[in-house]
This record gives sequence, C-alpha cells and structure tokens, in this order.
Amino acid sequence: MIPADERLLGERAAWLERLGAERRLSGNTLEAYERDTRQFLQFLSGYIGGTVRLDDVKDLRPADLRAFLASRRKEGAGARSLGRHLAGLRSFLRFLERKGLINAAGATAVRSPKQPKSLPKPLTGSQAVTVVDRNTQMNEEPWIAARDAAVLSLLYGCGLRISEALDLTPTAFKAGATNLRITGKGGKTRLVPLLPVVAEAVDTYRKLCPYHLEDAEPLFRGARGGKLQPAIIQREMQRLRSALGLPDSATPHALRHSFATHLLGSGGDLRTIQELLGHASLSTTQIYTGVDSARLLDVYDRAHPRA
Repeated sequence: MIPADERLLGERAAWLERLGAERRLSGNTLEAYERDTRQFLQFLSGYIGGTVRLDDVKDLRPADLRAFLASRRKEGAGARSLGRHLAGLRSFLRFLERKGLINAAGATAVRSPKQPKSLPKPLTGSQAVTVVDRNTQMNEEPWIAARDAAVLSLLYGCGLRISEALDLTPTAFKAGATNLRITGKGGKTRLVPLLPVVAEAVDTYRKLCPYHLEDAEPLFRGARGGKLQPAIIQREMQRLRSALGLPDSATPHALRHSFATHLLGSGGDLRTIQELLGHASLSTTQIYTGVDSARLLDVYDRAHPRA
C-alpha cells in the first residue's frame, strides 16, 4: 500500500493514464514509472514521518530529491536506474505543475546522474561473416532469405545504419557501381565503397524478389510488397542469435559496430572511419579505439605468460 492520501494517488493515476493514452509509452516504461513514483512516495513518507499529501509534494526541495536518489544508490541502483527515477519524477511533477497544483522548479534543479559510457559490442569476424551469409538466414522463402542477407551485408559491409539501408532505392545500385551515396542523420550525405560481395548479395535479392522494383521506390520489400520495416530485420537477427548461440548484444546495429571495429583493427585510420560511418564528430568515432584496446587487453590477458 502506498502511504499517500487519496487526492495525490488520484493525480498519480491520472498521470499514468495520460502517459499510456496520449504519449503511448511502452508497457515496460509505464511499469517502471509506476514503480519509481511508488518508491519515491514510500521514501518520502519515511522522510517526513507520515502520509504524503499534495502539500508535501508542493514543498519539495532539490535536497529532498537528492536524498531519494542517494537512498536508491545505497540499495544498489545504478546510474541508468537513477536517471530513469529522476525522469519519471520530473514527468509526474510537471504534470502536477501544468494543473496548477505545484511548482516543479525543484526537480529541474537536480542534475541527472552522469551515465557511464558503454563500449559497442561488435561481433567477431567469423560471426559477422556467418550472420550475413544467405545460407544462414532462417526464412525458408528464398527471396526473403536473400533479402535479409542483402540488408545485413549492407550493415556489415558498408557500415550503414539499418534506416539508411532500408531507405535505399534500386537507382543506388547502377551497373558497375563501386560506391553508394548515403543520406544519413541530419541530411548529411556521404559516399561508402560498395564491396563486390555486398553488390552480389543485393543483386541476388533483386533477381529473386517477386515484386517490381521501381527506381524511385524502396528497394527492400516486406512479404506483402510494402517497404521493409526495421522491426522485421531485428526479429530475424534475434532468430539468428538463438540459432547461432550469439549474445544478446548481436543486433543489426552491432554489425555497423563490427564494420568500424574490424577496419580499425586492420589498420584503418579514425578520420576515414568517421567519414564512412557519417559521424559528425571525430569524438563519436573515437569510442572504437576503446573497443579495440579492450580486445587487445583481452588477448593479452589470455595469452601473455605474465598476465
């Protein structure tokens, strides 16, 4: 039971309902926000020594919120969980502020915990080659298996984002083409080399595809002929993970990480990799130096007699 009065609980219920109906947050996010605010109200009840009322929330100071985050940290919550706690509380307090019930300035004054930088988790070279192989694909329909192999080949062979691959049209693959012109984030255009093995995978798909592929229309199609959606490729990658015994980190985007990491490990320079990936800043690309260093240290730990 939540130690808060009926009015405050009613406002909280209305806020959660609005998040689900209007903002259409996922069920997992709604469940997390419900849990976060419940934990906060339980903490606040012990903090003030009684039932939490709307006036208690109205009088919240930044120090009160920091005390809650500190208590959660002591219980083992990490930076990401703490950041979500604060995001949920800010959303609830702003909801109350819009109704004229409180002033939510205190929540705005609290800084979100600094999030740790997590390194991308690339596949090994052999894993990546297996994943993009047409014979490895799980779908029994030949043209769909060829389609999935072509899309995954573009992610690993050209370092594309999944949205960039699915936005391609047949005109990008003119006869004899050795480069692809890609429009990425922010409308930034870049050229990436088109490896013969990737071009061959795309060509195989085009020959088997049962739909007429107009030059200006999407190249990759779903089973019913519409534009292929990212969720389909993500689902197929999930099936591949299960079949091949790959970790959960083996996602379509991990193939893009693998592209960059394997280039760097083979002597590629950061500036070139930055251009190929379409990163606006070199600092974004530099994360792959950490990946490569981590790989080298792992090899050292396993192989060096003094490790």
